[in-house]
Amino acid sequence: MESGFLHQFVQQLINGISLGSIYALIALGYTMIYGILKLINFAHGDIYMLGAYIGFVCTSMLKLSFLPALIISMIGAALAGIIIERIAYRPMRTAPRIAILITAIGVSFFLENVMILFASPQPRTFPAVFTATVYHVGSWVVNSQQIVILVSALVLMVALTYIVNQTKAGKAMRAVSFDADAARLMGIDIDSTISMTFALGSALAAAGGVLVGIYYNSIDPLMGMVPGIKAFVAAVLGGIGVIPGAMLGGIILGVVEALVSGFISSTFRDAAAFAILIIILLFKPQGLMGKNIREKV
Repeated sequence: MESGFLHQFVQQLINGISLGSIYALIALGYTMIYGILKLINFAHGDIYMLGAYIGFVCTSMLKLSFLPALIISMIGAALAGIIIERIAYRPMRTAPRIAILITAIGVSFFLENVMILFASPQPRTFPAVFTATVYHVGSWVVNSQQIVILVSALVLMVALTYIVNQTKAGKAMRAVSFDADAARLMGIDIDSTISMTFALGSALAAAGGVLVGIYYNSIDPLMGMVPGIKAFVAAVLGGIGVIPGAMLGGIILGVVEALVSGFISSTFRDAAAFAILIIILLFKPQGLMGKNIREKV
């Protein structure tokens, strides 16, 4: 009995890490944008959906393989993120927080309904871009899709970490996040830096959308709503505004959902995610890797 429990636990752990890596990719966009603008971009989940549809067009209509489709999807979503920031968010930068939040919700509904108009509300079957191979590691099962998802997520997270910590654009992002006014006085182009942040965050979300399409073989115009909110939960869990925290929060959330689905019921997986949000806000609102920030009055 103990052996059976351990086997199932490890199997669900493997499944949860695959799912959590996708949440982490979406959560990174939330946390980057919040770190610079203090904006919760609730349209971010729909950028994830947009990336999935671009990947669908590339693979089903243009007959491209996985890697070109992923790259084109990320580029398309990055451009969409820049356009959205320029048209919807930049004019509202000095507006009250509630006005910007309502704008983000409006952008979310706009993207969903535009996609329904052009692609129809019916789910689409994502084509199999590579042969699904099942590997047996002892008594545990790992398929090639899970390996691709995990490797892709790790590569993108490492690339993002390098960009933020080692490049000139990344240093500008960190400077704007720390003090936008001081960064402007030092000659940093605030608008270009914010656009770059939206582009990077949107590209990562698009990658998550393509990976989900491959994993579940189905996409639809409303697919970004729940994963988008869960990625926000992951960002809050890890410490919103902290890039390593978003990665950690996504993995933890994915593992918790997999364990709840495996040992309790899949109907409670969403409830578990939001229970985590309530608990973290009650007992550690700064998140696992966040720090308390004292503001002088």
